[in-house]
Parts: sequence; C-alpha cells; structure tokens
Amino acid sequence: MLELTEERVVPKLMKPTNGMLLEHLARYYFATPYIYGRVLDIACGAGYGCHMIAKERKREVTEVIGVDIDPITIRYANREYNHPKIEFRVGDCTDPNLPEQLGMFETIISFETVEHIEDDQQFIENVYQMLSPGGKFIISSPFGQGRGKPTTEPFHVHQLTQQEFEELFTAFSSVEFYYQRGVTFEKTQREGVKYYIGMAVCTK
Repeated sequence: MLELTEERVVPKLMKPTNGMLLEHLARYYFATPYIYGRVLDIACGAGYGCHMIAKERKREVTEVIGVDIDPITIRYANREYNHPKIEFRVGDCTDPNLPEQLGMFETIISFETVEHIEDDQQFIENVYQMLSPGGKFIISSPFGQGRGKPTTEPFHVHQLTQQEFEELFTAFSSVEFYYQRGVTFEKTQREGVKYYIGMAVCTK
C-alpha cells in the first residue's frame, strides 16, 4: 500500500483543503494550456497529474507517459489512475538511456523533481533530447541555499538558488519564469515578498 509522506502527494489520502495538495494540483492546472501531443510527466508520483492531463486535454493529447523511480508508486498509479491514454513506467530521470527508451514528446512536465537529484544537468539534458523542436518543458522547483549545500528538507539532496534554477535552461530557445505563492503564480516578483518556488516554461 502506498503511504503518505512529507514528500509524497496522494490525493485520496489527503483532505481537500491540504495546502501541499492544493499547491501540487495548481501546478498541473497552470501547465494545462501548454500541454499537447505526446506528453511525458517525469517523477509523476501517484499518477493523479497524468490523469488530470488526460481528462483536461483529451482533445489535445495523444498519449501521456508517467515515469517514476519507485516501483510501488507506479503500481499504485496503474491501479488508481488507469486511463486509455496513460501508460505508467518505472524509470530514472538521470538515466542517459532514458531518451532512447521513451522517444520524443511535444510536452514534458516535471514538478518538484530537481531538488531530489544530484545530477540535475543530466536530467535537463535528457529532457532536451526527448523534447520535439518547438515543444514545451514545464518544471517547478523550490529555491534554497544552492547546489551542494545542505537543506532542512530530509528528502532533498539540495535546493537550487533562483539563479542556479534559471541557469538550467540556457539550451532552450526561450524561457518564461513564474513564481508560485500558494495556488497562485506571478510573472513579476513584488518587492518585499518572499518567493519559495520557481516555475519555468521552456520552448525548444
């Protein structure tokens, strides 16, 4: 049985007013207008986001692939969020063979992933290889003390600074940055307001 932890969002085990749940759902709703074609959700977790995409963009998407490193989580996703357009797979986002295994996508999303991995450069390189020309990559990450620096979050390897986060996407033709506060997203940071989570919409 899939268990609820500080880092795992399982909507069916959470109250609908849970702040973390609402923030995670908001990211998928934010990404919805950009999503089309063949879609990849890296670190898809319990699978609810893939299901949201398949239902909300049923006319725009041809297939949704959800990938997560944890086999138990993928088994849960297959059981709870089965859909004709969705396939869930076990995979490592930093595996150099991932592009060959999964193929090309018009849209790739990955929320709250990069802080969990050592080799964020390989992760971004994999994404770039799998993204079709003109395709969209939407990603979020909490800000912190920087790459290689300790963090108070037990499940995080590190948390990038805002500058480090923005520097991940230099290979893309264009990038738009947003900043999440609760369930809202702001394009411009307001003076005196602390922003903890960044969101990037990247076009290849």
